[in-house]
Amino acid sequence: PSASAQLMAKSGSMVSGTVSFVEVGNTLRIEAKVAGLTPGEHGFHVHEIGDCSAPDAASAKGHFNPAGKAHGHHDSDERHGGDMPNLIANAQGEASYKAELKGVSLSGPMGVLGRSVVVHADPDDYKSQPAGNSGKRIACGVIAAR
Repeated sequence: PSASAQLMAKSGSMVSGTVSFVEVGNTLRIEAKVAGLTPGEHGFHVHEIGDCSAPDAASAKGHFNPAGKAHGHHDSDERHGGDMPNLIANAQGEASYKAELKGVSLSGPMGVLGRSVVVHADPDDYKSQPAGNSGKRIACGVIAAR
């Protein structure tokens, strides 16, 4: 089973890219290719609603959080289901990303299908509530089965 999202620029950015999701055992493998970023780290999360229609992606609502936990580090037990490692862009503003998340799946109550994936302007500090102080939403894509 797999899914993907096509990132659309938001908040006046020029960000574009694709994100893929593949279920492997009890983990969700995420791979992304993103361009148009400022160099450095960017918060990267699955958000609860699959709606990227707002100019600032506010329509995607908050982080996907099926277990009702606090925001946290992606390797912690105390985190949102949608908390992922930061994207890291090179000097040309491009990021190539691979990560594995435990505790989420493609479908079911812990599923990401039909939700959205959001790139933020700033790094996620993995501790500030509710979203890691990662700044405005600069790209958004709806996660769809493929």
